[in-house]
Amino acid sequence: MLETVLGRKQTRPPVWIMRQAGRYLPEYREVRQKAGGFLELCYTPELATEVTLQPLRRFDLDAAILFSDILVIPDALGQKVRFEVGEGPLLEPLEASAVERLEPARAGEHLKPVLETVRRLRAALPANKTLIGFCGAPWTVATYMLNGRGSPDQWVARRFALEHPEAFARLMDILVETSIDYLVAQFEAGADVVQLFESWALNLDEDAFATQVIGPNKRIVDGVRARIPNAPIIGFPRGAAGNLARFARETGVNVLGIDYATPLDFVRSALPPELTVQGNLDPLRLVIGGEVMESRAREIIAAFSDRPHIFNLGHGIVPETPIAHVERLIDLVKNG
Repeated sequence: MLETVLGRKQTRPPVWIMRQAGRYLPEYREVRQKAGGFLELCYTPELATEVTLQPLRRFDLDAAILFSDILVIPDALGQKVRFEVGEGPLLEPLEASAVERLEPARAGEHLKPVLETVRRLRAALPANKTLIGFCGAPWTVATYMLNGRGSPDQWVARRFALEHPEAFARLMDILVETSIDYLVAQFEAGADVVQLFESWALNLDEDAFATQVIGPNKRIVDGVRARIPNAPIIGFPRGAAGNLARFARETGVNVLGIDYATPLDFVRSALPPELTVQGNLDPLRLVIGGEVMESRAREIIAAFSDRPHIFNLGHGIVPETPIAHVERLIDLVKNG
């Protein structure tokens, strides 16, 4: 996995699955119930380590990804975050006047339990398994902070950026600097590679994409590498569409994550052949399984056979996914 991240093509693509530790696994559901709440699970190193390792016990995956959430950053900054069953994350919407009341100085202390989880994972994982750390990219995290919850069109955050440019710039500065510190600490604790989840890169015009997505991601990449030279970084700008090539070129990420709506031919024609790509099976095909899944997985592997490629889904695995389908997919990727 790490060799592929660094641009060295392998005889077969390494494979991991976004959200591979999650509700489709009965053992995860048991631990989640024991933890009492989602954030409590993220901040309890013993339990977070356990759920991170669970999918590797079941499946021959090439990487473990730290079990946490992109919203630990606003939580660490002092914005109240809670997770409600059936509703997802809920935050107190951030007003322009409240940006200066965020508390970057407290973030490092607040996130120490997550870093302890990284250290425990590094000690527990065999040498041939890559450990992936991550954080949410600033624009995506800001959309939750400003709207108070997920949104299909990010309307509140897009409007805020236009109406309150100074407050928005200050918010992005805080998120960039906090994310750099957090990712550097993950590397120092034992992560091999980190991923920037820009889950809401869609719905932005090209100017907004440049300033709200590319700019902050580039600042994080540069800031991390100033302290961890040549740090391996995956960028996942979901919904970037025609902005994919520019994102890869200007941010300098090692790997570009491709969402499942991106045509394979577009990736092949728009991106340089030496760039490692990651993706991009539709999670719904994994739910259905059979030929619906297998034929598309083979198409993806064939399309990227001439470049470094990490096989993954084009977004996170969903709770309805049968375990047997995951087993079959990993066998297909590894053995044909």
